[in-house]
Amino acid sequence: MMHDDLDEDAPIFAIAVAAELSGMHPQTLRQYDRLGLVVPARTQGGSRRYSLRHVQQLREVARMSADGMGLPAIARILELEDRVRELHLRVRDLEDRVRTELERRPGARVFAAGATGAVVTLRHGTRVRRATEVVLWRPRQSIAAAAEGDESTDAASAPDDKV
Repeated sequence: MMHDDLDEDAPIFAIAVAAELSGMHPQTLRQYDRLGLVVPARTQGGSRRYSLRHVQQLREVARMSADGMGLPAIARILELEDRVRELHLRVRDLEDRVRTELERRPGARVFAAGATGAVVTLRHGTRVRRATEVVLWRPRQSIAAAAEGDESTDAASAPDDKV
């Protein structure tokens, strides 16, 4: 009965049509509205307008009531189902937003160290050009050797050479 192009939340049915679709008397729908069980939208003139989702809820209320459930329990179940539906919509919205963000910035979270040691952002699929020069490192003379005045460590204190 449901079509993908129909908005199940659009308030389109007058009370008489909603009552017929749900298999209930219009007075029952008015009572459920007063109890806050299934609350339809209102027109500017105050007439009730039911959506396809309201009709589904009314059918579910009738089924649960026929199974022996009380109206307070049915009201709580409908409230929880509405909350679950809202959360599903929110999760779907957040997933869409994350997907859109990832599509807009592919590879924006790929980083590398630049030649100076700074963090560099890379585009997806690119690589850092590696330095090809060789750096020789010689340790500087130790503090103890410098205090003794050891001349053999003077050559070791020269700055690093690049080849």
